[in-house]
Amino acid sequence: MRMQFWRDAVEDIYSDNPPHQPVATELWRAVKRHNLTKMWFMKIIDEREKNLDDRPYRNIQELETYAENTQSALLYLTLETLGVKDIHADHAASHIGKAQGIVTCLRATPYHCTRQKVFLPMDICMLHGVSQEDFIRGKQEKNVRDVIYDIASQAHIHLEHARSFSKKVPVKAYPAFFCTVALDDYLYNIRKVDFNIFHPSLQKKSTLLPLYLYIRSWKKTY
Repeated sequence: MRMQFWRDAVEDIYSDNPPHQPVATELWRAVKRHNLTKMWFMKIIDEREKNLDDRPYRNIQELETYAENTQSALLYLTLETLGVKDIHADHAASHIGKAQGIVTCLRATPYHCTRQKVFLPMDICMLHGVSQEDFIRGKQEKNVRDVIYDIASQAHIHLEHARSFSKKVPVKAYPAFFCTVALDDYLYNIRKVDFNIFHPSLQKKSTLLPLYLYIRSWKKTY
């Protein structure tokens, strides 16, 4: 019902008749002001609805599809808000969104494990002979860390690819991509603890993130 409410709300927003709900009202104003594309909102809703059954991703491609239709879709909308219409910016948004989705899945793993749930791609787990029970029990053997390494590496590849053509991306689009600061920070920290997803240091806030964000903004990079 929750997803249906938002599906109906988006339809009403684009019919210029938003529901009397604070978020929907602000969304309607944003749509009017920036001419936001309805398709991206519907993709987010559809993908979230498909994901409500709380099952693990069958493979890394399925996780990337989820990330593309949620995280990347949000970045496409952010680019539209910034007034950026550029194929290279869209290409970067696709890869950064996928990286963000993968990192989000990794970061949430310890929390999900405490609730007896594991969403990591099954194909990579099977490749290394790791079961969901291994994660739920908080095991830290090498094959468990190898699973995390493979998944984190995929996020890193997406970030590097997004940066490989950064000179073609309009500088105006860069603010949409500053989320890479947090992604880089997490990937650096998990590498530092040898891909032990349960290491306590990964659950701590990084007090230096604002500084890193300022430096990235000053350097005009993402």
